Parts: sequence; structure tokens; C-alpha cells
Amino acid sequence: MERLRFTFDAGHPATTTMVPRIVGVVASGNLEVLIEPAPQDPACVIEIDTAAQGFAEIWRAVMADFFERHRLGGVRISINDAGATPAIVALRLDQAVEEFTRAR
Repeated sequence: MERLRFTFDAGHPATTTMVPRIVGVVASGNLEVLIEPAPQDPACVIEIDTAAQGFAEIWRAVMADFFERHRLGGVRISINDAGATPAIVALRLDQAVEEFTRAR
């Protein structure tokens, strides 16, 4: 198991009305994403636990692309990965943001 952590600054702050959301399922070849507000930290912090070791640069590229699309700040994202492809990672992240930012 490998643990990775990425921090991105200068995002748009999450609102206090946003509540934690989980999308996906940790199973063979998939992952789950938890996204939650973190008002004490203005950054977007992403922590990844992955069974696939040695792919830190690919993870970094996928997370940087995600941040460029969504520019979130004041959030914490936790990913539990069981070997998902970069396309599935991007899909789950986009789903998590959609759920997280949906007006209630």
C-alpha cells in the first residue's frame, strides 16, 4: 500500500453549506472518493491510499488536471484505490465534485 498526498493552493473556497460526499466503491479495479469541506485550510488537499505502487507521477498528473478543472479550495479529498485507471479516477473525482457542489 502506498500513501500519496498532494496540496493545491489558490482554489475557490468551499461554502459552509457543503457536506461530505462519498462516491464509488473500493473493489477490484475501482476506487472510492470522499470529499469534505476543510474550512481551516484554504488549500485543496488530496490524500490517496493505493494498492498500485510506483505510480506517483501519474497520480500527480491526474490530480493536477482535476484541480485545473475544478479549482476547489478549503476541501479535503480522500481516495481509497484498488487499481483504478486514470480515466476512472477522473470520472470518480468529477462525480464527487458534482455531488459536493450540488445545491441542497
